[in-house]
Amino acid sequence: MFVKVCGITNAKDAHWAVRCGASALGFVFCASPRQVTPEEVRVIREELSPHVRVVGVFTKESVHRVREVATYCRLDLVQLHGDPSPGVCRDVGLPCIRAFRVRDETSLRSVRDYRGAVHAVLLDAWDAERAGGTGRVFDWRLVSRKEALEIPVILAGGLTPENVGEAVAKVRPHGVDVSSGVETRPGIKDPTLVRRFVKRARSGDAREGIRV
Repeated sequence: MFVKVCGITNAKDAHWAVRCGASALGFVFCASPRQVTPEEVRVIREELSPHVRVVGVFTKESVHRVREVATYCRLDLVQLHGDPSPGVCRDVGLPCIRAFRVRDETSLRSVRDYRGAVHAVLLDAWDAERAGGTGRVFDWRLVSRKEALEIPVILAGGLTPENVGEAVAKVRPHGVDVSSGVETRPGIKDPTLVRRFVKRARSGDAREGIRV
């Protein structure tokens, strides 16, 4: 099970998430209470084990800017919000996670267009203003037939240590993503919640997760 702890804002939280077994750390480069600068991420990246994957989260940035930040921060993957096309996802030149905000079944109609263009799709709760980190859960039944999407699914949206086990059991995603669900306040992770989340995400699923 691929477990991504997103919205990391400081080295302490980054190191703790890694010690707890997180597969990847997400750093938000767009407007958010969890926004960080490339300079901050580069410093944290240099202290991390090469085994943990570092993901940069972008919204409506140019391909040139995404590449520039990815190179500077030595990112392993990029996560794109804001309706980027399959062509944009390919042009980034790194494994790409394409985020979808799920409102109803129509939200998933274009997912299969991204086959071959992205590493995985991240399914998050729909919000009219925010691209992610809303703490909301969407109807997991909408992805009950995720195999039909033909792309690995990372489940996000309102996941917490209390509901991630149920989410994994019902959806059987390739991975899960958490941000606000393990925080004491925006951008500050709670060590106990992070440890509990990672443990419960993996307790019911021994399959091999996403690899890059």
